Amino acid sequence: MPRTTKPLSATQIKQAKPRAKEYNLADGQGLYLRVKPTGAKHWLFNYQKPHTKQRSNISLGSYPAVSLAEAKKERDLCQSLLAKDIDPREQKIVEKREKANAHANTLGNIYSEWLKLKQQDVSSSYFKKIENRLDKYIIPKLGKRPLHKITAVEAISVIRPLADDGKLETVKKICRWFNEIMVYAVNSGIIFHNPLSGIGKAFNAPKTINLPTLRPDQLPMLVSTIEEASIKPMTKHLMLWQLHTIVRPAEASNARWEEIDFDKKLWEIPAGRMKKNRPHLVPLTSQTIGILQALKPLSGHLEHIFTSDINPRKPANSQTVNMALKRMGFKDQIVSHGFRALASTTLNEQEFDPDVIEVALAHVDSNSIRATYNRSEYLEQRKKMMQWWSDQIAGINRKTSGKMPSKKNLSLVSAQ
Repeated sequence: MPRTTKPLSATQIKQAKPRAKEYNLADGQGLYLRVKPTGAKHWLFNYQKPHTKQRSNISLGSYPAVSLAEAKKERDLCQSLLAKDIDPREQKIVEKREKANAHANTLGNIYSEWLKLKQQDVSSSYFKKIENRLDKYIIPKLGKRPLHKITAVEAISVIRPLADDGKLETVKKICRWFNEIMVYAVNSGIIFHNPLSGIGKAFNAPKTINLPTLRPDQLPMLVSTIEEASIKPMTKHLMLWQLHTIVRPAEASNARWEEIDFDKKLWEIPAGRMKKNRPHLVPLTSQTIGILQALKPLSGHLEHIFTSDINPRKPANSQTVNMALKRMGFKDQIVSHGFRALASTTLNEQEFDPDVIEVALAHVDSNSIRATYNRSEYLEQRKKMMQWWSDQIAGINRKTSGKMPSKKNLSLVSAQ
C-alpha cells in the first residue's frame, strides 16, 4: 500500500524550529517547507521535468510572506503546467523577463524611439513643435509609466486641463501623436493593443477658423499698399517674395542663397524645411529674380536671403510679414499665409490646371506616384503659371480697376 503524506498544519509550520542542518517538512504532492539553520523558512515544489524526467525544485516564496494556502495554490498551478508538458521553472523565468521588459518599456523610452522615426517624416520646424508639446504636456506626467499600464482614463485626465483652457487644436494634435506612439508600440510587439484609440472623442473638436485673405480683385490694392508703405526694404522684399512664390511664411523667411539656381531660374527648398518633409521646387520669375538682385548688396554675403534686423546672421522672423500687414491696416483682412489662398483662388478662377496649382502650393498628393509625376512633369506648366501670377502682382497688362486679364492666349505645356 503506497505511503501517504499527512498535510502540514499552520501550527506545525509556525512551530518548526531550526536545526544544525536544513531539513524539509512535506505537505504532499511535491510541496515542501525547507527550514534553514538560520530559522528562515522557504516553500519548494519538487517535480519531474517534462521530457527529461529529471527531478528539480522551484521556489514558491518565503514563509510567512507566502502562507500555507498560497503555497498550495502555487503548487496546483505548477502541476497544471506540468500536465501540459510545460516546465514551471522555465515558465517562471519567461514571465519574469516579460515583466521586466514591460516595466522597462515606459512611455518615455518608447516615445524617444518613435521620435527618431517621426523626425524623418516631417519638417524640422514641425518636428520641434511635436517634441515641445509632448515634452511639456505628456512626458512629465506619464513618461515613467510602463506603456502597458497606461489607460484611456489616465491619458484623458492628463490632457483634460488643455481642453478646459480652450486649447482644442493642441488637444487634437496631442491625441493624434499619442495614438501614433501607441500604434508604433503595437507594431513593435511591445503591447498587444492600443487602449487610446478613442481618446480624441472625449474632447470637443476645435472650430475650423479660415485664415483671413482678400478677393482676387483686391490684389492691386494690396500690392500698391505694400509698395507705398514706409517699411524696411528687407521687410518689403520679403512680403513681395512670399506673395510671388506662394510658399508658406517660414519657408519664405528661411530662404538661403545656396538654394537659388540663377541659371535654371529655380529655388529648391530642401525637404527639412518643408511642412511635409519633401523637397519643393519654385520656378523663379523675372520679378522674383529682380527681388534677389535687389537683395544681393544687403545679404548676398550671408547665408540667408532675408535676414533678421537684430542679428543679420539669422533669418528673418516668419511673423515679420504678419506684423507689417497689421501696421499697414490689414488686420483681420489678410495674413501672410492668406497670400497662398489669394493666389489659389485667382489661379483657379483663371482656369489653370488644378493639379498644377496644388503642386505649386506644395500640397502633397495622397498618391505618391502621382505626386512624383506632378513635380517632374508639371514644372514647365508651373513656370508659365508663376510668371502669369507675377505679372499680375507687378501690374503688367492689368487695368487700374484691378480686373484680371484672361490667360486665354497663354500657351501651356500639356500634362498628358
